[in-house]
Amino acid sequence: MYGDAEPFEIYPIGTVKNDLRRSEHDFGVVGKRTVSRIELVPSQETFLYRLEEEKHITVVYYLHESERVRSVFKRGVDGKQVGVFASRTPHRLSRIAIQDVELIKVEGTTLFVKGLDAINGSPVLDIKLKMTAP
Repeated sequence: MYGDAEPFEIYPIGTVKNDLRRSEHDFGVVGKRTVSRIELVPSQETFLYRLEEEKHITVVYYLHESERVRSVFKRGVDGKQVGVFASRTPHRLSRIAIQDVELIKVEGTTLFVKGLDAINGSPVLDIKLKMTAP
């Protein structure tokens, strides 16, 4: 499935804290969709310089409760039969997800964001400035 590629290590820089959990019966998440906290490890503080001035960021996180990958399935939004790369399924080969979110505020090493679908406990791999359209 991965050709000759060798695995490598990625260390999380923080963890998502919210009331969301993976749906047991359907695609997506369940729980109260409010503001999520991203609690970064203390060593990340130096990298937060002036982040609070930004309105939107991109969060890269790990789908730690994802199930096995199916190559073809019915897409949740419209029922169309598609492959993984033609969907937003959390059941991905790499288990890596990205999402643009609204940055509400920064308190120490905790980011408060709106619009994050990551479930509680998801490891955060990176934070980036939201890319704007060319």
